[in-house]
Amino acid sequence: MVFESVNPATGERLKSYPELSTAEALRQVEALHQNYRQSRERSRTERIPKLKKLAHLLQEGKSRYASLITQEMGKPIAQAEAEIEKCAWATDFYADKGIDFLKETPVKTDASKSLIRYDPLGIILAIMPWNFPFWQVFRCAVPAILAGNAVLLKHAPNVPACALAIEELFQEAGLGGLFQSLFIDLETTARLIESPVVRGISLTGSDRAGSAVASLAGKHLKKVILELGGSDPFIVLDDANLELAVPAAIQARIQNSGQSCIAAKRFLVAEKIADRFEEAVIASVRRQRVGDPLDRSVTIGPIAREDLLVKLMKQVDESRACGAKLAAGGERLQAKGFFYLPTVLLQARPGMTVFDEETFGPVVVITRVQDDEEAIRLANQTAYGLGASLWTNDLKRAEPLISKIEAGSVFVNGAVHSDPRLPFGGIKRSGIGRELGREGILEFTNIKTVWIR
Repeated sequence: MVFESVNPATGERLKSYPELSTAEALRQVEALHQNYRQSRERSRTERIPKLKKLAHLLQEGKSRYASLITQEMGKPIAQAEAEIEKCAWATDFYADKGIDFLKETPVKTDASKSLIRYDPLGIILAIMPWNFPFWQVFRCAVPAILAGNAVLLKHAPNVPACALAIEELFQEAGLGGLFQSLFIDLETTARLIESPVVRGISLTGSDRAGSAVASLAGKHLKKVILELGGSDPFIVLDDANLELAVPAAIQARIQNSGQSCIAAKRFLVAEKIADRFEEAVIASVRRQRVGDPLDRSVTIGPIAREDLLVKLMKQVDESRACGAKLAAGGERLQAKGFFYLPTVLLQARPGMTVFDEETFGPVVVITRVQDDEEAIRLANQTAYGLGASLWTNDLKRAEPLISKIEAGSVFVNGAVHSDPRLPFGGIKRSGIGRELGREGILEFTNIKTVWIR
């Protein structure tokens, strides 16, 4: 496996990084385990000022870290800055609230005293993706470390400089002994999952990767949190406010150049308002500016890797061959780098690649529906269940629909997004377990019952 920085806006190869041998990786894991054993006896409150410093360092170095994200995976610079700010927000949130989340919970029983403790597990292996190279790591590592664990990072091969920068941040904040980044291949990663000192695995990635990790973790009886793919529906009922829904739809699809698990990917629009919705979306898509992600006027940057661009083009071409109507875009921008014009496909239906599979890029897929029942049926007609967005001016109409939508999150009159204050995760092939909120910090703890006569 090659750990190499390639600028997707230019195709320029920036720097390669050596891969660790399995033996060296295992030695570093053992050293991290020794640090964990020494630190777990100390109070969690000692980690609060270190988390506060970590949040400060993120804000202080925002420009540098955002530029690094943009350089390695092509995120438009303003969005990269927002990613760093969100990492700082989540870090501050857990510094302020985490200890309360982890307090012992008394339970009245026939004992003189009974309670629930939340003890750390040990080393958590974080296998993280490239699309939000800082955020995905921080939302896993910060609560895990506050809970008393140590975190081992196996980052995506195309964002090695981001991985090193994150490791340096934890070191500078005084948490270096509890956080380690390793450049390792899949075989070595498997060996770490097997290691008895690795007690949990958090993976964000494809459902295929999730299945492989879950299978190995299950064999060795390890706790896993999986945040996998999504094909999120964006449901627009016939009474929706299009002045609000259309801009939200565009942002929900093109954020991070469409490379997000929780991006809106299938737009299910009531027939009564479909003409107006499609016309407004097509006009907005054509106004988007594609180009150098360091240019603040650019709204859509490159696809992160050329192989991902080729896959996206194939999905669109296959769907058009099956009857999807191209209304905008649909081709690679002939320039250096891995750019794809924002695209709108109409008349999409089940059986087409863009409806059945997750699309990672700026492709709006619109399907007309006759009524609420059809909207919900098609929304659930997917292997995924990460998030869903529902648009209506009648909240009473929305209430019974919310329970019918098969997803980990439902946002009414808003685009799906993650928030440190709320648990985040999916069902079906979108994953197992939750991150963020109180639920997220408890996932990698031993929920221990204590009964005293």
